[in-house]
Formats: sequence, structure tokens, C-alpha cells
Amino acid sequence: MGKLAINTAQNVNLDYKLIGLGERMVAFLIDGVILVTYMTIMENLVAISEIFDADAWTQRGFLGLFYLPAFFYSVICHIVFGGQTVGKMIMKIKVVRVDGAPTEWYNLFVRWMLRIIDIWLFFSSIGILSILLSDKKQRVGDAAAGTVVISVKKKHKISSTILEEINDDYQPVFSNVTQLTDKDVRIIKEAFTISRKNNDFKTLTILKAKICETLGIESKLYDVQFIDTILKDYNYYTQNM
Repeated sequence: MGKLAINTAQNVNLDYKLIGLGERMVAFLIDGVILVTYMTIMENLVAISEIFDADAWTQRGFLGLFYLPAFFYSVICHIVFGGQTVGKMIMKIKVVRVDGAPTEWYNLFVRWMLRIIDIWLFFSSIGILSILLSDKKQRVGDAAAGTVVISVKKKHKISSTILEEINDDYQPVFSNVTQLTDKDVRIIKEAFTISRKNNDFKTLTILKAKICETLGIESKLYDVQFIDTILKDYNYYTQNM
């Protein structure tokens, strides 16, 4: 089973399952059914609507115009939905960059352009062989764009890392929390999690005092609320650096 290690902004390595041929083909077929359904509906609308009741060339022109969204379906979906089409969403797979950086539109555009080689030439044999023979299960488009396809089925609990779930509108409280290191925060989170689970309030008080001493701050927040805020603030600043 292929694995890809991606390094987050907080220097946390997360291993993801690389997706091979099978799940990608199923996702491709799902997208194909969606496209065929859309094009069939458009064709029937043009055929029966009085608005397009003209000569055959005019009808073909309108039909070609309505087919454009289907032609750009893959690249538009990948850009809008962050590396996924409807088929990929259903299969819980996603296109990401090999280096772990956010996937940009040009990565997805290069990947889409090379579908001509991977999918439409020689009955998809080039794309199939490149996926089967590549260590990272990349087709030619993936190799050129620096992307891979991974599983996004949740296997990693965020509680097992230093990461914290924060809302987009989160407002940090302690700006000097960046004086802490990833190692410091990992120790704090582990001690915090264990102490809360065991109702060890004494350790929570000691932990708060140690953090305040290290950062040179004072706070009237209760121990649990204070430590939770410290963890969220650290994630906020490191994610937005």
C-alpha cells in the first residue's frame, strides 16, 4: 500500500494513502455518467425547444456552446472544490501537491491539459501504465504538475497531533505564544489532554503557571480555558505565518 508523508505548516507529518488505478477509474466513471447525463439533457432541450428551432447549423452552434461546461468540467471542479470532482468526492479521494503545499490553479490546469496524453491517446494506456509503474501512482499529468491522488478518508484524529480545530473568524488572545516551539506545544497538549481526562486539576494549575512563566504573561482565565486558548492561538499564528 503506497503512502505519502505530507508536512503541515506546524511541521507535523501526516501519512496519506496513495490512490492507484481502481478508485480513480470509479471516480472517472461517476464523472462520466454526470457528463453524459448533462449533455443528453442539453441535446434534448435544443431539439425540442422552439427557441432553437432553426437550421441544423444553428442548433449545432448552440449545442456546442452548451457543451462547453462539460468540456471544462474536470478543471473547473478541481479548482473550485480544492482538488476534487464530484466523482472524487464520492470516492473520498483528492488531488494534492507532493510537497504538501496548497494546490494552486496552475497545478490543476497542467494536470488537466495532459489528460490528452493520459486519457484520450491510445485508449488511456499511457495514463494506466504510468499509474501502475510510478512509485507515487502518478499519471503523466500528475508528474508534470507535481501532484498525487490521495485518500481523504479520516484516519488521523486531530487530537493525536499538535493541531487544533479553529474557526476562520477565530481571534487570538496571546500574541507572544509563538515563543513556544512545536515540541513545547506537543508536551502541553499531551499533559493537558491526560490531565483533563483524569480530572487532575493540580497538574492543570501547574501547567498554566509554567506557560505563564515561560511567556511572561498573566491571565485570569481558568486553567482549562487558558491552556485551550494557548493551543488555539499557537495554531492560529503558525497557520497564518
